[in-house]
Amino acid sequence: MELFVGEGNPHCLKVLAALEVTGVQCGVQFINHEEKVVPFLSRPALPALLLPSRQHLFSPNTICRYLFELNGPESSNQCNQWLEWEATVLQPVLFRALHMAVLQGKGSEEVAKVLQGPLNVLDQSLGKGSTTYLTGEAVSVADVVLWGALHPVLSDSSLALSAHQSVKAWFDRVAAERGCQSAAQKVLQGKGLEAMRSYMQKQPAPQSSQGRDAQPCNSSPAESEEGDRAVSEEEMEAAVLTWGKDLNACSQATEKQHPIMPQEGKRNVLITSALPYVNNVPHLGNIIGCVLSADVFSRYGRLRGWNVLFVCGTDEYGTATENKAREEGLTPKQICDKYHAVHSSIYKWFQIDFDFFGRTTTEKQTEIAQDIFWRLQKNGFLVEDTVEQLRCESCQRFLADRFVEGTCPHCSYPEARGDQCDKCGRLINAVELREPQCKVCRQTPVIRSSKHLFLDLPKLESQLEQWLEKSTSSGDWTANAKQITRSWLRDGLKPRCITRDLLWGTPVPHPDFKEKVFYVWFDAPIGYLSITANYTDQWEKWWKNPHQVELYNFMAKDNVPFHSVVFPCSLLGAQDNYTLVNHLVATEYLNYEDTKFSKSRGIGVFGDMAKDTGIPSDVWRFYLLYVRPEGQDSAFSWADMALKNNSELLNNLGNFINRAGMFVTKFFEGCVPVMELQQEDKKLLAVVGWELQQYIQLMDKVKIRDALKHILNISRHGNQYIQVNEPWKKIKGGESERRRAGTVTGVSVNIACLLSVMLLPYMPAVSQTIRDQLNAPQSCINTMLQGPGTFVCALRAGHRIGAVSPLFQKLEADQIEALKKRFGGQQVQIGASARPAAVPAPAAVAKVQAAVGSDPEKAKQLAKAVAEQGDKVRALKSQKAEKDVIAGEVAKLLDLKKQLALAEGKNPEPAPQKGKKK
Repeated sequence: MELFVGEGNPHCLKVLAALEVTGVQCGVQFINHEEKVVPFLSRPALPALLLPSRQHLFSPNTICRYLFELNGPESSNQCNQWLEWEATVLQPVLFRALHMAVLQGKGSEEVAKVLQGPLNVLDQSLGKGSTTYLTGEAVSVADVVLWGALHPVLSDSSLALSAHQSVKAWFDRVAAERGCQSAAQKVLQGKGLEAMRSYMQKQPAPQSSQGRDAQPCNSSPAESEEGDRAVSEEEMEAAVLTWGKDLNACSQATEKQHPIMPQEGKRNVLITSALPYVNNVPHLGNIIGCVLSADVFSRYGRLRGWNVLFVCGTDEYGTATENKAREEGLTPKQICDKYHAVHSSIYKWFQIDFDFFGRTTTEKQTEIAQDIFWRLQKNGFLVEDTVEQLRCESCQRFLADRFVEGTCPHCSYPEARGDQCDKCGRLINAVELREPQCKVCRQTPVIRSSKHLFLDLPKLESQLEQWLEKSTSSGDWTANAKQITRSWLRDGLKPRCITRDLLWGTPVPHPDFKEKVFYVWFDAPIGYLSITANYTDQWEKWWKNPHQVELYNFMAKDNVPFHSVVFPCSLLGAQDNYTLVNHLVATEYLNYEDTKFSKSRGIGVFGDMAKDTGIPSDVWRFYLLYVRPEGQDSAFSWADMALKNNSELLNNLGNFINRAGMFVTKFFEGCVPVMELQQEDKKLLAVVGWELQQYIQLMDKVKIRDALKHILNISRHGNQYIQVNEPWKKIKGGESERRRAGTVTGVSVNIACLLSVMLLPYMPAVSQTIRDQLNAPQSCINTMLQGPGTFVCALRAGHRIGAVSPLFQKLEADQIEALKKRFGGQQVQIGASARPAAVPAPAAVAKVQAAVGSDPEKAKQLAKAVAEQGDKVRALKSQKAEKDVIAGEVAKLLDLKKQLALAEGKNPEPAPQKGKKK
């Protein structure tokens, strides 16, 4: 094993301390924070632990738990609760405190004030307990994690701990443990907080005065929750005033009136999702990167009162369609019809609410593409040139870029495509590839000359840069979109070929090129226009109206240059007042477990398979949005999906909404009780209102994943509010206690109503179910998200709710394990083929093996398999996977160990222990 850490990183202090305390044998490398260790993450992540199986752990707490459980017992529930508290409550507060102390030079008094809430919790718990450490008489992983997290601030002598004597005593005891101080010395170099300056400068600053949005490295959306937030009297007073307001009387029409057209005085928002290629059944990464993200934002925009049009469709021209048609014995048109229906069905199941889902094989596409072509020709932005192309003599045709594969001439990546290298991102011409191969027949193609038309990008570069400067500064472009676009401009633009020697495509109208069609990356983005034109004859009111329309493009990062450079240049050169993109929203990549999606190898979940899992589409939507690769690559994980479903949806969100509704039904005969607000209730209204404001600010900026955490925060606040007030007990008490139970129930059910509105973009079916159960007025949808956020009392006293039932179901371990196997491809287990059909008794096996002798080569293979399976078991334990899942993997490990013993010529059964007293 190898542990990678960096100086000045507080998370590295934790894991290094855990390594020292446990005494686990492991190499340690101190590296620069900018170095990438985990290959499938797009950004550097420290600390990181490389396992013998070559897998990586990069969550600090998971690494610490793994090290403790490597040679010790499994972490207790109490220990795990402390780790959860450290990640979700302590870390965000600490991040703000460190930012204040290290970068802002704030004094100890201000820093202590920020830490007051979590330190009070820790002090009270330690004071009440009768044990030396957090969970017992021995140091646990919880002690080391909390000590390591707090060390940078609590070791500062200027920070008085007089009010937290129990914390001070505990902190000193842990510090005295072997290795803790040496770990701190190695990470902080004896410089204290100053050692962290370089690390902290690279972290995003807190986005508000409360620092709620700041995310420490490696944290998930739910791990940015903070503990008690100071609420002022003014905030409470404002929240109560808002609470008392009426729902919008003149609510907007809930049914969309088609065709949707731009309206004067409205915010007119045109949303496009990258057109999926018709032959590729979309996998989960395609869905979250394009259509699902766009769908969430379009639904949100309508809740905000914007005038939204959301269009998409299948990209249908090109060689891939011709090939697919040949394979299936159909015409290209028949293939497009068939797979367009497949795409439509998938998106309908995922509840993607397009205003129009079209296709590119239409007369409108030909008409508009040819019009833009002639305008470019007239304006002098097209040039002719003779180019060398790859032609496959075996297939008897010129090869489209996607059907050539070879070694990248820039970075030597062996699987570069004919148009772009997926590894270095550079654009290439197919003839530049080293050792090219036809992907259809695997023969080596030959170079042939052909005359083509090019878009003169260098001639348009000045116009493009002027437009980009304005669009990127005023719009919400994701960081990767800006970076990729800058890299294109930095390298200098070159003429881009817009024609191809193919049959299936939009025909080039020029008489000298009548045998050619438009190249897909000139033609396909024009599909946005033609699809809108097939939706309404007045399409130009959207696409030739830049002063009244805002355009959002959603895509994965590999599509960025064609939307930020090539397509805008086509429209700028056409000089016809086209609407250009204002906000370019690009995701990173979503991986599948620890690898890539692969239809051919049966790895990963594809859109047409998700509905066969029995998991509702809203749960799929929730999890994909929870792990949305917003700022860096992320990975779909079955174990994590089950964990998030069971913890966040079932135990947090669903539990709160169900309890709130059930209390109304059970204690108040289905009618919302009278609410007499006390100080505690007013504070909750202010906190919930603040979370709503953060949600709106983030969603306005298309921070879809980050906004989701504020929904979950609200339900956490609600659960805590119910738990503290115990309405099920108070309802049995005197008159004042019964009134208190009524207030708590009424406030809770109104928070549930708010959550139903906030959830609508993410989980539309669940949102509708909640509103049906609460019998919520339709006008609540058009009220809650207005302005900066309007949390009104939508369900007044006397309002009768409907029948209440659970919203979510638990995902069981055996169900998840079966799905993981089903979508994991054909994995060959080492030793599986060597296992006999009938296994003889152990003693007989030992005798036979002794007679036959050992098998060193097989033993070597099995030893490796045992090590890898052992890593897998320990990783599952450290990640707190379901017990049934762990038990299944342990059984595999024991079986492999027996096979290893046989291969080594040993008795596979353990020797009986002698002399053990009963």
